[in-house]
Amino acid sequence: MNKPPRALLPLGGTLLAFDAAATRRLEARAAAPGPQPSLLMERAGLSAARLARALCPGAQQVSVLCGPGNNGGDGWVAAWHLHRWGVAVTAHALGGESRTSDHRAAMARARAAGVPISNEPQPSAQAELVLDALLGIGLRSAPAGELAHCLRALGQHPARKLALDLPSGLEADTGRDWGAAACTDTLTFLSAKPGLFTGAGRALAGRVWLDELGASFGGEPAVAELASSALLASWRALSPRAQSSHATHKGRQGDLWVLGGAMPGAALLAARAGLHAGAGRVYLDGRLEADSLQPELILRALPAEGPPVGSCLVAGCGWGEGQADRLAELLERNQHLVLDADALNSLAADASLRARLQQRAGRGARTILTPHPLEAARLLQTAVAEVQADRLRCAQALAQELNCTVLLKGSGTVAASPGQRPLINTTGHGALASAGTGDVLAGWLGGLWAQAPSADPQRLAALAAVWHGLAADQLPLGSAPLPASQLVQRMHQLHP
Repeated sequence: MNKPPRALLPLGGTLLAFDAAATRRLEARAAAPGPQPSLLMERAGLSAARLARALCPGAQQVSVLCGPGNNGGDGWVAAWHLHRWGVAVTAHALGGESRTSDHRAAMARARAAGVPISNEPQPSAQAELVLDALLGIGLRSAPAGELAHCLRALGQHPARKLALDLPSGLEADTGRDWGAAACTDTLTFLSAKPGLFTGAGRALAGRVWLDELGASFGGEPAVAELASSALLASWRALSPRAQSSHATHKGRQGDLWVLGGAMPGAALLAARAGLHAGAGRVYLDGRLEADSLQPELILRALPAEGPPVGSCLVAGCGWGEGQADRLAELLERNQHLVLDADALNSLAADASLRARLQQRAGRGARTILTPHPLEAARLLQTAVAEVQADRLRCAQALAQELNCTVLLKGSGTVAASPGQRPLINTTGHGALASAGTGDVLAGWLGGLWAQAPSADPQRLAALAAVWHGLAADQLPLGSAPLPASQLVQRMHQLHP
């Protein structure tokens, strides 16, 4: 017997994400020849019907929006089960003629069983629950005509909404929104799709459930790894405190340097974050007097020869313009470098700086960039919309081009490194949408790296993003934005 679907978030362990092509190959293997609808469609439809009843047990009226492909076939099977369980369900036949034999068989069985069928391109006005089985992973472009009309009506409908596989209009591989209606829940089949966790995915999919339908990917290559709180537990093995908790001292905890500039508050937030992350000594080079709230910070100008070997340096937070010469020096002489904000804008504007960055890995120096989508667009010389339309590809392209690790911030932050499978952060929400939270992330990452300079920079960047998001997850979704200074404290409380 199949296991029931499980809610994926919050994710407690490691989970791989597979693209639509791999999922289709698995579907083809699992849907062995036999009676129609296929066993796979039977399992999917039954799983959807069970979850629908569990999510909305008192629903008196249910609408199932069925497209013409196998996703619609899953909807027809779900409608058949709901009908035989005594639920007042209406199935809406949309999108034209059936495209698969399984779909035709499922539709014919539902019709023969007396399931009420409508051709109206919108859910019933009285529906308390709507199942979206229009497109699934079959989306190729923006829905048009009847399907577009239906998605607009679905978006305006007050009922609880359960999407089967994906919210129709959301691209499985990228999280690009082609006009999807936001759903309360999404039951995805066979695999976790990356588009559910980055780009518009988190906002449109609601709570994500997974039913693997008894199938296994075997040797199929995954396109991403979903990063979760499990990374936080891994910090115990990396932290120097774990090596010698009694004999440790600040000199073993690593040194972090934060370089300030025109907006000293940004560097101050980054420095405070690095200190709370556990760095033994945090040096702040900027236009500041002693911090009365954080007197542990050491105000000191960066030595002309650079920081001591093994130190980590965070640069760019609140720098302002005209920092090309300063950045050129840092790229030449610092082993561990986190570049944020204005340092990224300097890179985007100067090809010679990008060339220096590309060469760093060849001499064993390592760099992590922490761009938000606009900064990434500048570095890639493209539009923000293009970055957001395919965040995995853009993060990986930027990492390959600049030969470093890239932490592309935003909903479903992506950590990418050359030649490695990207990680997608599954923590956090809109409470992080306040000024300075990006400075906190850069400083926290620098503080972790100062303590564990030999750690894999990609996984360390993903860890910092997970930690950052977990602090927001302590607040309910829809909470007011969290001030960055309070974010530092909340992150400190999460130390494993």
